Amino acid sequence: MSGVVNSLVNDLINPLVGLIIGTNNLDSLTFTVADATFKYGSFIAVLINFVIILAVVYFGFKALRLEKLDLEEEEED
Repeated sequence: MSGVVNSLVNDLINPLVGLIIGTNNLDSLTFTVADATFKYGSFIAVLINFVIILAVVYFGFKALRLEKLDLEEEEED
């Protein structure tokens, strides 16, 4: 699943965001302070990956109605 999400982010979302920002790849977004280089574009790409995976798990959980299993178990106690 992570391969699909990585491909989605790298091949579709990054170029779309790049069109808005004016660069072709989020990974190229950096800034430098003294000798330190901060790759904030790479962090944004990883954050997008995380949010997509989180959304898939959340909506999968809701679609399978697994939250009701937890409520039924609490009522039995």
